[in-house]
Amino acid sequence: MAHKSYQRVVVIGDGGWGTTLAMLLHKKGVRVTLWSAFPEHVAELQKHHENRRFLPGVKLPEELLVSADPFEAARGAELAVSVVPTQYLRKVAERFEDALAGEVPVVSATKGIEIETFKTPSEILAEVLGGRPIAVLSGPSHAEEVAIGLPASVVVASTDENLARAAQATLSSENFRIYTHNDPKGAELGGALKNVIAIAAGISDGLGLGDNAKAALLTRGIVEMARFGQAHGARSSTFFGLAGLGDLATTCYSRHSRNRHVGEEIGRGKSLEKILAEMQMVAEGVWTTRALFGPESEARGIPMPIAEQVNAVLFEGQDPRKAVSELMGRELAGEMDGLGRA
Repeated sequence: MAHKSYQRVVVIGDGGWGTTLAMLLHKKGVRVTLWSAFPEHVAELQKHHENRRFLPGVKLPEELLVSADPFEAARGAELAVSVVPTQYLRKVAERFEDALAGEVPVVSATKGIEIETFKTPSEILAEVLGGRPIAVLSGPSHAEEVAIGLPASVVVASTDENLARAAQATLSSENFRIYTHNDPKGAELGGALKNVIAIAAGISDGLGLGDNAKAALLTRGIVEMARFGQAHGARSSTFFGLAGLGDLATTCYSRHSRNRHVGEEIGRGKSLEKILAEMQMVAEGVWTTRALFGPESEARGIPMPIAEQVNAVLFEGQDPRKAVSELMGRELAGEMDGLGRA
């Protein structure tokens, strides 16, 4: 059975992933406009037909529409795809509050948690843009690979089945397979929390702790993620699918992973401030960690020892090797203690 497919789309956010999704849509014949917050970057994209800042080496279609004007970019759009880093999302969404027609649904492709409010990207969008249908796109999908046609599979999750199926039909392509899912909370939390575990995996790499230690971090990390998700209304089973385990594996092992890179550099002795100053793109796991253990945190009372040690290393001056000792010296327990069947 064929499902509705959107023919006019605005992609909000000119980073690597936003640019990649705009390219995929354009290739399918969808009329798509890529919106950037920066007029000077729009000029660069139009001149070079390449996103040299965030997706270097990938040629953009010359016909791809790019704009820094929210009203121009959203004019006639049937669907909006939001790909803005979480800590900037609220201000960007406010710029589209009047530009985006009230009935236009949104697919959120951002992974993170807002530090000040502890809200997920879809919750921020719903709060700013009103009660329109919203879906979450998440899973193992490094832009550097998807942009050059390497195969990837992700999920689009929504409580609105019609939106999930329409977004699936619109965004799926020959090498980009999308599954629908009805647990957007789980999909969204999986995409945020895996970045914290990826920093831990990078620290392990930087310290040279080996494959056994890294495998243990991933396995115990997914339990922490599922435990947290279950406590916040998500299904624990979601974390063992593409939006959880799949995304976690990619982020912890890939050379493209910004979060793993941050951890690896810390393991080698570099300061967080220096690492972030040298990066062009955002490592969401740093800010998700801060949100998890900040004043609005909802992590209290949930056993998350790996995430706790990542926070201690990033923000409390904990020595990475001491963090490893703390994890290894915890009280012995059963493997699935504290993880229910929800």
